[in-house]
Amino acid sequence: MTVRQGNAPAPVSDALDATLERLRKEHVEKSQRIEAQALPGETFDQTAERLHQESKASRSPASFIRKTPAGDDQLDLFVPMLYDVGTKDSRSIMDVAPFRLSKRDKRAGEVLRYELADGYVEVKAGPDGMASVWDYDIILMCISLLTEAVNRWKAGQGKKPINILRPHISEILKFCRKGDGGNQAEQIESALDRLKNTTIKIVRQRTGRGGKTVREVEAEGLLNKYKVLSFTEKGNLAEVEIEIPGWIYREVVEAEKPGVLTVHPDYFLIDSGLGRFLYRIARKAAGRSSARWLFSTLYERSGSTGKLNKFNFNLRKLIEANDLPEYHLSECESQDGRPMLVMTYRDAKVIPMCS
Repeated sequence: MTVRQGNAPAPVSDALDATLERLRKEHVEKSQRIEAQALPGETFDQTAERLHQESKASRSPASFIRKTPAGDDQLDLFVPMLYDVGTKDSRSIMDVAPFRLSKRDKRAGEVLRYELADGYVEVKAGPDGMASVWDYDIILMCISLLTEAVNRWKAGQGKKPINILRPHISEILKFCRKGDGGNQAEQIESALDRLKNTTIKIVRQRTGRGGKTVREVEAEGLLNKYKVLSFTEKGNLAEVEIEIPGWIYREVVEAEKPGVLTVHPDYFLIDSGLGRFLYRIARKAAGRSSARWLFSTLYERSGSTGKLNKFNFNLRKLIEANDLPEYHLSECESQDGRPMLVMTYRDAKVIPMCS
């Protein structure tokens, strides 16, 4: 027996003995529980495995879809169909993450670089932080409103749309399915700041006249500029003016064949940044069929700051939940044994397997 003097710390051997005794007791109690639930003719190991599988089956995977906000089903405001850009010229927007996927890490002043087959894309953040995938909801609203205006113009029901929008904050919140409680209005102004100060630089190489290699460099903000038009009596932001950036206007209005894709309205209910990124990848790559991406490629295109194994863990959580709108998620192996994500349109007749 060891005797301590005054406030002297207990020897390490005492703490180790206590830990071993606690573990031994827990092991005995667990063994007794397994033995008590054994079926006739079932071995101890068989009982333990059966109980493990039953416990695993009873646990529902965590959902990554948030509940709809209060009043979401009240169609008191005109809410257009949801669109996103999706042509080859906009592959830098749909095939990589032109925003951060984390809610906490602001990434002010950081640069993301994505290497592509014919060049690269850089996303540069301003002092207010990099625009997030949730901030990008406002860009989706701009694309959608502009697309609806173009459709009316081409149908002879209105004028050619300009690059200015003047939405009320309530319209933005309604469109993005955010509800109108808390400090949502104030968050809109912060989102606009980040969008304005996050720029996309696209560097491409192509074959020009005479077979010469031409290097093209283009850089624009996710948003050109905005200004506040009005406040409520309580001093809250009420209405803003948004100047739509050139890359959206050219794609939606001036392109011979506008490159826009419809997006499921429940996209706004996806609570995971990675889940939103995967949906956008699936919408572009899989469409109404299926597509496969290596986990490692998705990691590189996501701009994630974490380690690959953590990314893979989070990706498998999304696969387990499998509740993204429109697309079924599953995992398989590539021919060289690397993990792959299979994204399949839910109404497709056949769910493909890895070859």
